[in-house]
Amino acid sequence: MAAKDSVKPRERLLGAAYDLFARNGISKVGIDTILAKSGCAKASLYDNFDSKVDLAIAFLDRREALWTRGWLEAEVKRRASTPDGRLLAIFDVFHCWFRTKTFEGCSFINALLESDIESPVRRAAAIHLGKIRAFIHGLAKEAHLRDPEKFAQAWHMLMKDRFSWGRQQECCARRQARRPIDPRRLVAKVPAIAGPLVCLGPT
Repeated sequence: MAAKDSVKPRERLLGAAYDLFARNGISKVGIDTILAKSGCAKASLYDNFDSKVDLAIAFLDRREALWTRGWLEAEVKRRASTPDGRLLAIFDVFHCWFRTKTFEGCSFINALLESDIESPVRRAAAIHLGKIRAFIHGLAKEAHLRDPEKFAQAWHMLMKDRFSWGRQQECCARRQARRPIDPRRLVAKVPAIAGPLVCLGPT
């Protein structure tokens, strides 16, 4: 208890919100649940965040730092040394993630889908998704693909499609081991803008 009390209320609130929002979605988690998990009083919440919306935006910012940059980008770079290899490695990373008990889906997509169209949370989620697409664009440009922008849009759509597949597998795939993702099948879904990628095998 003493260790928990030494952590500032803002960090306790954000840590609690991070765990709850990532697993359950933002809209399904109430303020009282966050307060109970954090051990903070309601006054502490509004001393540090103007509203639940502000807390949700702070959660998305942290999700980018920990998930997008700290895990996805770092793991992709660890697995492959070339830009084209890293593009394919994205799906190897996803495959391993989908097999874990802690798989909770993409928080940015979840926030986008569950928020009103004019919501600041929706706008923040769209910005964070755009940064993932920018990462893909950078790799595509380094790989000298024919149209990095169109490729990034297509590859990002495939990534989002895999999130949906992963969620379905989480619900029913305790039955058997999941098959690994075949990068050649993914490349086949992307038009000729994939360029040199069509010559690659699994990373």
